[in-house]
Amino acid sequence: MKTGVISPQARTRALEAMSSGPELDVLVVGAGVVGAGSALDAATRGLSVGLLEARDFASGTSSRSSKLIHGGLRYLEMLDFSLVREALRERGLLIQRLAPHLVRPVPFLYPLQKRAWERLYVGAGVALYDILALSGGGAGVPVHRHLSRVEALKAFPSLRPESLVGAIRYYDAQVDDARHTMFLVRTAVANGAHVASRTEVIGFLREGRRVVGVTARDLETGAELEIRARTVINATGVWTGDSQALLTGERGEFKITASKGIHLVVPRDRIAGRTGMILRTATSVLFVIPWDQHWIIGTTDTAWDLDKSDPAASGKDVDYLLDEVNKALAVPLTRDDVQGVYAGLRPLLSAEAASTAKLSREHAVGNPVPGMIVVAGGKYTTYRVMAKDAVDAAVRELSARVPVSCTDQVPLLGADGYRAAWNRRAALARESGLTVTAVEHLLRRYGTLVDEVLSLIEADPSLGLPLDGAPGHLRAEILYAASHEGARHLDDVLSRRTRIAFETPDRGVAAARAAAALIAPVLGWSAADTTREAEAYESRVIAELAAQQQPDDATADAALRRTALATAA
Repeated sequence: MKTGVISPQARTRALEAMSSGPELDVLVVGAGVVGAGSALDAATRGLSVGLLEARDFASGTSSRSSKLIHGGLRYLEMLDFSLVREALRERGLLIQRLAPHLVRPVPFLYPLQKRAWERLYVGAGVALYDILALSGGGAGVPVHRHLSRVEALKAFPSLRPESLVGAIRYYDAQVDDARHTMFLVRTAVANGAHVASRTEVIGFLREGRRVVGVTARDLETGAELEIRARTVINATGVWTGDSQALLTGERGEFKITASKGIHLVVPRDRIAGRTGMILRTATSVLFVIPWDQHWIIGTTDTAWDLDKSDPAASGKDVDYLLDEVNKALAVPLTRDDVQGVYAGLRPLLSAEAASTAKLSREHAVGNPVPGMIVVAGGKYTTYRVMAKDAVDAAVRELSARVPVSCTDQVPLLGADGYRAAWNRRAALARESGLTVTAVEHLLRRYGTLVDEVLSLIEADPSLGLPLDGAPGHLRAEILYAASHEGARHLDDVLSRRTRIAFETPDRGVAAARAAAALIAPVLGWSAADTTREAEAYESRVIAELAAQQQPDDATADAALRRTALATAA
């Protein structure tokens, strides 16, 4: 079975195939969740496919979400029933068929503060949520249940008793977004796609008005390449305007508004609760989400017009989330409880709206010039539909007959046999010499590809030991990230292949040098390279912490750039 290994050697071969081989049917630019999904959709239709990413897979929005696969309760209030139903169908597919190793149900508590009318209003909305899921064939989770005040406090003891009169418990689903996107990429590779990260598109090839490929720069070597394709799909998210400007000199037909959302990560023992929680705020909703040994609290929803490559979380953002969540908690959280912070940008289709929280999450697909397809907007949960629509548009540019999308029937790598492997976790632990807890951790991250990780440990038992500075991860996972999962730099490993960057109290600094030493032989780093990677990561952490002390976006962004430059000098 092909497992879509993305090794350094595989990347080299992919770039050679794209630049020197036959013209591609489809070249996808941008390896966030939509671009990765588009590459998989096109490859599984039998097309020849390339996928380029300027940075790391999922390094933008697709690694900085709320980690939820959900229909979006708040879109019901906007009467966006079709979007909610579509998203709930996708939620069911992911849980039950496409990625059961990566996507799993999670309960949420919706506290009620008023008596009869609020229970009736919210209860009707959540009931409709369940009905839309069931009618679309995409449930995959239990239905909602009304709770008394006593039952709600048992489920979430950290709630202030006076803050609620009862609650409704409902279910959505959770995902590690960066790992899911990476699995999409690997599944595309397993189906024949050529993939390369750290390869930036710097121009488009034209024959008359028609786009016939791109000029790209390999950011690892500096080499420039020409890659020819019958159709190019632009799936660059918040960078859509910038990439369209390379083609036309203008921002293009789609206007994207970047909305910043930040999330706080706090240790699990700071809040007592057996479910997640959703709270209403003056402008949107706030989630308190269980995340293994942590809670994720988010999000904000504010316009962002500064540097898109690395949006900064300010002190104002952090304080806002703490203030909002503390309205419901019996023991307030403080800044000292915050172990990690991450910020991301949502690519919203622009509209006449007073705030980004009111913009629609629906997507659009356009064909601005022959040979070019642009896909924009949308939400993480509906990535597969967006990808299908983009490839459908690309297929109309091709002369040959092409099969229809089949990605609703294509499990991601690691999904086939996952439930049987989970049932055998005790046996796997005995066979590998690991604890059952460690095997469960690996199964939730790799599914049935866990055998590849266990093979590394069998060959070198020291890889079965915890990573220094991040004992929640095995040393084998760090090596595997570079040898099989396409990680090219230390930040790729600590921020996306694992979540050490926000799951450890020091944000991964103590683990940086040990991790760099593990991946150095795989990536061919010298001792100087290894030291430079560790120092660059440490500088990044210093810069982010400095930004989070600033009062607003402008000063936070400036502090992030200034500190990063100073520490790197």
